[in-house]
This record gives sequence, C-alpha cells and structure tokens, in this order.
Amino acid sequence: MMDVWSWICELPNSNLWTDSESSPPVFELASSGTENSTRSIQLRAEKTSGSTIDSLVNFTVYLHGFNHVITASPKILWVSDTCHLSSEKPFLPLVLQLLQETVSRSPTAHYSTTPCPRSQLQKLKPDVVSWIMDSHSPESFSSFFSLVLLTRLFWLCACDAPTEVGSLYFRALLAPNIETVVSSKNSRALRAFFATVGVDAELRFMRTVGYMLAKWCILKEVGVGLQMLTPLTTWSEKNNNLGFSYATEAHGFWTLKGYAPIAGMKLTSGSARNIQFPVLKYVLAHQQLEAVIQFEYTVGFYEGLIQVNARVDNLRLHVTKLGYNKDNDDDDVELGEERHFPSRIRVWVGPEVGANYVAGLSLGRSSEKHGEREVETHSIVKGSFGISKMLSPKVKATSRTLRRTRQRSWRWDQDAEGNAAVFDAVLCDGATGSEVATWKPSTGGDDHGGFRDRYNGTDRVFTKSGGLVLAGDDYGEEVGWRLSKEMEGSVLKWRIGGKVWVSYWPNEVNSSYFETRCVEWCDEVDLPLIPPKLLSF
Repeated sequence: MMDVWSWICELPNSNLWTDSESSPPVFELASSGTENSTRSIQLRAEKTSGSTIDSLVNFTVYLHGFNHVITASPKILWVSDTCHLSSEKPFLPLVLQLLQETVSRSPTAHYSTTPCPRSQLQKLKPDVVSWIMDSHSPESFSSFFSLVLLTRLFWLCACDAPTEVGSLYFRALLAPNIETVVSSKNSRALRAFFATVGVDAELRFMRTVGYMLAKWCILKEVGVGLQMLTPLTTWSEKNNNLGFSYATEAHGFWTLKGYAPIAGMKLTSGSARNIQFPVLKYVLAHQQLEAVIQFEYTVGFYEGLIQVNARVDNLRLHVTKLGYNKDNDDDDVELGEERHFPSRIRVWVGPEVGANYVAGLSLGRSSEKHGEREVETHSIVKGSFGISKMLSPKVKATSRTLRRTRQRSWRWDQDAEGNAAVFDAVLCDGATGSEVATWKPSTGGDDHGGFRDRYNGTDRVFTKSGGLVLAGDDYGEEVGWRLSKEMEGSVLKWRIGGKVWVSYWPNEVNSSYFETRCVEWCDEVDLPLIPPKLLSF
C-alpha cells in the first residue's frame, strides 16, 4: 500500500540534502518498462532554487521517460505551493492545496436543484486542515492523505497529460492502490475532515472520488486492450463494493451517510443480453448513489429500567450523474432521463453484537401505505318514468360509485434480527404488482412500460431530479428497547446500517436492458445514557 505521507514526514531529517549537488529526494509513484526504457511518475521534494532561505521546499510531480510525447511541458506536471521546513506545520500548505484543488475539480451533479457556480466554491480554512493534522498520528493520517493524492493525480495524469501517462496511472498506480481508496472509509482523519468542512465540501469531495472510481470501472469493461490497464484480481473484485460510509450521533439523531459509484456496486440481477447502445452504458456508469439514513431516538429513565425508542426520521437517496459541460453534451440531452432509481431500502439499528443489557425489543407494525387510493365518481342515469308535457319520457337519477386503483408504491415491513430492529421498504410496480428489485422480464416481451416516464406526472414515485425522500410521516412506527438500569451513566455503542438496491429500467429509450445493483453499509454510533441534571430553583 502506498505510504507517501511517511516519506514526506521524514524529509526534514533527510541526509539527501546535506550535499548541495546531490539529487533531491524522490518517491516513485508508478513505473513500467525495461531497463533501457522506463516510464515513471515521481514525486520530488526540491528546495526552492535561488532562495536565501534553505528550508523552502516545493513538491513536484515529475514525469520520467515520456519526453518524446510531451511538447509544452517536457518533465514537470505539477508544482506545489512552497513549504517551510522550519515552521511548526511544514506540510500544511501541501495538504491544503491538494484538498482545495480536489474539491475545486468536482464534477457537476447534472440533476442538482441548487447548482453552485465555480465562482462561489468554498475555500477551505487552513486552521480546519491544521486541526485534522494535529489530532491524528502520522499513521492514522496516512490513508487519508493517500486518497487525496490519488484523486489529485487522477486529474493530472488522466486529464491534463498525454494518454500514455493516464494509462500508466490506471495500471500501475490506481489499480494496485484501490484498496487504499476503499479502506479510507475507516480513516478517522477523513471523518474528521467531513465533520469540520461541512456537507457542501463533503459532497464535492466524494463526487470527485466517485468520478475517478467510475472511470476506473469503465476501463475494465470497455475492451480487451483497455482491460489490461486494471487487473481483475484486485481487492474490489473480491468484495464487489466501492462504497464509503460513516455514522454520527448528535442532538437526538443517529445519521448514516453513504456514497457508492453505481458501477462499483454488486450486480444482483440483469439482462442476459448486452446493451444495444454503448453510449447508454457509458452514461449509466457515470452515476453515484448518495444516501442519508437518519433515525430519531429518545431515552427515558424509569424506576428499574431505561427505555430507548427510535423511529425512522429521514431516508434520502439520490442517484447523481457526474459529468461536465452539461449544456454542450449531446449525449446528456438524449439520455438525460436514463438513470438508476432506488428499488429497495433495508435499514437496521440496535445494540452492539453480544450485548447482554437489553431486556427486550418491541416492534411497531408493518404497513402498506400509499398502496391504494379511492376514487369517487358521480354518474347521471337516464331512463323512462312516465310521460312529460313534451310527450318525451325523461327521468334523472344520480348514482355514486367507488373505485379503488392500485398505484406504484412502497411496501414497509418491520422485523427483528437479534436485538436489532430492521426496517424494509420495497418498491412495487403498480402495473404488475411485482417487486422491482427482484423483477425479471417475461419471455419475448418488454415489460418496462409500468416504469417508463417515471420522473413526470402527479403520481410519480421519485422527484423530478430522480431522488427519493421517505420521511417519518411515511412510516412513523417506533421501536423500543428496555435496558438494564445498571447501564445508566454510560455511553453505549449502537449499530446502524443500511442496504440499498438501485435498479435501471429504460425510461425514454427503446431498450430491453435492465439491471439491479446493491451496496451495504454499517457503522457504530454512540448512545449516551446520561440522565438530565435536576433543575435547581
């Protein structure tokens, strides 16, 4: 696993700078070739030339062996801001610059309802980044820094350099370190970064990471030659999950946030035939699932027991298409409404495994809200009843009929797994009554009609932008746990998790292609069992 941060931290004590004529310290990021012809991507630490201060250092991304294909800039691809080795935090400018450039290069969410102009991009504060560096050891900070560097190098090598440089980046740098990207979800430094910079910068950062992973997944499927760029025996192939999540507790809420590039999610079902439109497959791969799972909880202290209650407050899911140049992208205009949609949501919450302080779990009820609706109609009936003055038989009567129509709906269920409460929401097709996440087409037919034009109309399940929000009024049944009174005053660990299925059915294009993918997240949150202080008057 790449550990650039440890190498950087050792630089102030490096003996390579004792001799003014010695070569600068070099960290080889990626390389390939033979002894006679080697191509490599290097990170160099070079003292500022011509400076009277001997401790000024710049970091340079240097390309070796690519001279014959580079015209404008023969060797140097990127130069960092100046770092002062004699300062208290010598490498703060480097970390801040990498983060700021990563956030600034975030792709556009094409379905964003409140787009932020590039001129209004958030500027990261140095004291925030400084606090993250101070509060974590170099070992803990290393995986976070590697993720930031890999993402910044993606733009430099895959977008701002010749094709050969991008090929080397995917084959020899990103593919071997994909585990670093995925394992960064356990990085406390990354969680601290999200907690301090706010949700706007968090979204931009994760959309940049998602765009990079989407390109990596596309390369594995484009063709035989390009498949060689990304080895198939990587960590992600065995785990089928490139998702990231983290959980927090604050102000009576447990919140789990999750991100997953669609192409990196596990495929559970799909069409046996290849997609008829290569462009459609390309568009679908540039999508990312962004989820917020939020529970509201309360704690009551009674004689002999502690009562903990929880209810679903918000389930917010959005499938974001990541890309650039929306207004000039002809493919986006033609296939703009083709995207995945949430088809099943399974969330759970409960005490840690093996907890012996729970006396019992009480569930609510399973419900089927919005499954049917009543339509009342009035009709006029004419018939003969006597003869009028105009010698014309006439009678007028009113009848009332009641008709029930089945609508596309979410079916809610509650269940238990040990002491964990499980909430399951399943999307059903109103035309057939089948569950969308497990749907399979009938032989020789196109059964997608029930979900065509699904983002328009008054009875649509999803928002105009393709999102989904299920709030407490959709499903407000509480669950409760009775805990031993002996746990009063402690802070327990509580589990929160979710599994989300997203499906694709053609919306406007004529295609028989369909698929369903899923991703699973799980984390721990705090449950403080500290009674409120008695008020004094």
